Amino acid sequence: MSDVKDIEMPADHKEAPIAFEMDHVDQKVDDEINEAAMDAELAQLEERLQALPKPKFEVTFSNPAIYTYMLVAFASMGGLLSGLDQSLISGANLFLPGDLHLSSGQASLVNGGMPLGAVAGALILSPSNEYLGRRMSIILSCVLYTIGAALEAGAMNFGMMFAGRMILGAGVGLEGGTVPVYVAESVPSKIRGNLVSLYQLNIALGEVLGYAVAAIFIGVDGNWRYILGSSLVFSTILLVGMFFLPESPRYLMHKGHEIEAYGVWKRIRGFGDFAAKDEFLGMRQAVQQECEEQAQTKQYPWMDFFTDPRARRAIVYANVMIFLGQFTGVNAIMYYMSTLMEAIGFDEKTSVFMSLVGGGSLLIGTIPAVMYMERFGRRYWANAMLPGFFIGLVLVGVGYTIDYNKHPAAAEGVYLTGIVLYMGFFGSYACLTWVVPSEVFPTYLRHYGMTTADANLFLCSFIVTYNFTKMMDSMTRIGLTLGFYGGIAVIGWFYQIIFMPETKNLTLEEIDELFSKPTSVIVKQNLKQTSQVIHDLSRLRFRKVFSPEPYK
Repeated sequence: MSDVKDIEMPADHKEAPIAFEMDHVDQKVDDEINEAAMDAELAQLEERLQALPKPKFEVTFSNPAIYTYMLVAFASMGGLLSGLDQSLISGANLFLPGDLHLSSGQASLVNGGMPLGAVAGALILSPSNEYLGRRMSIILSCVLYTIGAALEAGAMNFGMMFAGRMILGAGVGLEGGTVPVYVAESVPSKIRGNLVSLYQLNIALGEVLGYAVAAIFIGVDGNWRYILGSSLVFSTILLVGMFFLPESPRYLMHKGHEIEAYGVWKRIRGFGDFAAKDEFLGMRQAVQQECEEQAQTKQYPWMDFFTDPRARRAIVYANVMIFLGQFTGVNAIMYYMSTLMEAIGFDEKTSVFMSLVGGGSLLIGTIPAVMYMERFGRRYWANAMLPGFFIGLVLVGVGYTIDYNKHPAAAEGVYLTGIVLYMGFFGSYACLTWVVPSEVFPTYLRHYGMTTADANLFLCSFIVTYNFTKMMDSMTRIGLTLGFYGGIAVIGWFYQIIFMPETKNLTLEEIDELFSKPTSVIVKQNLKQTSQVIHDLSRLRFRKVFSPEPYK
């Protein structure tokens, strides 16, 4: 018996490290074998790439990360144009209706003309993205921007002005659905949410710039023509810049241009680490498999939105998110900002300057989303922002109830505080209305999905903007802001807690797997996560996210 005891090894703490080290060695060997296989595949693609002629306008940087950020910066400039043209009309509204002798109905159509035109732009998004590509679709949108802005600036009557607003809106709709997809398909998954959010940051920056331009030209004769025509400068810059940017690698792969996709990936992402190699080859496999399946079985791929549960979940989820964002009234308040400022006691010139308060709040509110969305995740971000701008709506409504003639400082103070909170929190939330649709659809349906999302966004914007004056008259200002817009925000908050899945740090292929799960499974995961957050809050564990590590 003593011999047996001498032979048996005690289960001490030294065995676990030995086992761990062996597993670690095995994993390292597997990774090295996989990477060697990847390098062999990439070497073949590199050899074939060298045999192709170089593009005429190709730009290359020694560090691919620089190219990635340049691509995002230029493409996201489309958001600057979109925001600029949405806010320029606010300052022009003070003078344009009188100069062109517009009725109240015609003035409403001029304001609603851009979102209505954007619906038309969204409807051409799918064929444009499919046959022209992401890059050429953005170039086409710049052409529409330029034509529309020129018509606006030279308008002699309602017909010319409305046509200009419609054409410019078509550019907004086409560009608005294309840029987020272009960026999402080109950047690393770990920073995708942050970089797609830059589009909303540029929208907010454009809105502030639009109010600033209106303030600059407010004292000039024919001011509204200069105000509306100023977007020509920015559309020209974006148009020129897009000629030097490449097509999305996922779109090229989708169209069967494997070597071109490899070349673009090499320039904008590089193959310097295992993750980049793995993502590229994984993307190639997933896209090729999708294309093969569609070629064999589907004549009308968009029918999957009705017949395939995975595609149906994506289109419902993306469009509900957009509805929630638009029906809290942000575009109506933004378009009529100068008019609303005038309604609480500011004169015409001061109203234009005070509009910068709302636009600046929207811009400042967007910055945290760009910096921290990937850290906290989509779910947390959405559910933390909605209560914030609901409080802002409450204060806006209360500000309307204070008699300006008796208490001017109180009326202006409460109203402006509400506007700052509302626009600030909405700026952070609005990033999700671009991030979510750009990533939840499978590659073969992405342009179809973005068509529905984009059209829905601008249709909701048109409905809210066109009916703003009528709804305010029938519901009263406090009823509209607090009852209707606030009610939508509350309903949306509960919807997101229950149905909104988390997609942070996931590749587009991993998101595809997530949406392949039944809705009941996603809901159970969401409720479990929400329950855990509530539990952590009750135990004060949540403070670790915001507080530095304690000294040891």
